[in-house]
Amino acid sequence: MAKNDIPSHVGFIPDGNRRWAMDHGLPKEAGYAHGINPGLLLYEKCKECGIKEASIFCFTQDNTKRPSIQKQAFSEASVAFAFEIARRGAALLVVGDETSTQFPKALKEFRQRQGVGMKVNLLVNYGWEWDLAGLKNGGLRSEEVSRLDLIVRWGGGRRLSGFLPVQSVYADLYYRDEYWPDFDPQHFEHALAWFKNQDQTLGG
Repeated sequence: MAKNDIPSHVGFIPDGNRRWAMDHGLPKEAGYAHGINPGLLLYEKCKECGIKEASIFCFTQDNTKRPSIQKQAFSEASVAFAFEIARRGAALLVVGDETSTQFPKALKEFRQRQGVGMKVNLLVNYGWEWDLAGLKNGGLRSEEVSRLDLIVRWGGGRRLSGFLPVQSVYADLYYRDEYWPDFDPQHFEHALAWFKNQDQTLGG
């Protein structure tokens, strides 16, 4: 099998926003807004590196159990990020349960992909059980999202937390201990360099 030095589809789990805020003497909910600019930097870096598709965890159905002030903060940050990357030319698809009151109404138009640039999938009010439940009606609810090659997680966690379980089956997993708001483009450069050295056999 030919070795792919550049992953076609990369997933991102931008964790550690609340811990970052607390370390900076801020209320937990303040961390989410500080994650928007790093996300825009990462989006531009992906385009620069020739990544064809990116999937980003914004918030899950489990996250909506948090205090309302935090829910409002991560919902507003997700909307702000979505509209900015759409403005910058992303082919944007939002994947999540739009029938719930937890889903931002402003993003409903993106439940069908809009745009023709680099594909970006934002997981908003997403749940792995919600996704798989679509199989009862013939297909995953995330069926437009392709198989992942690489997943990068910030914040020190070593788990997927329900991130696109079907598309993740053969993904290589790369972890950073830095909190997401402290993102540096070199983090992604290091992830890509690490990916080149992985044995991508897809089980063959």
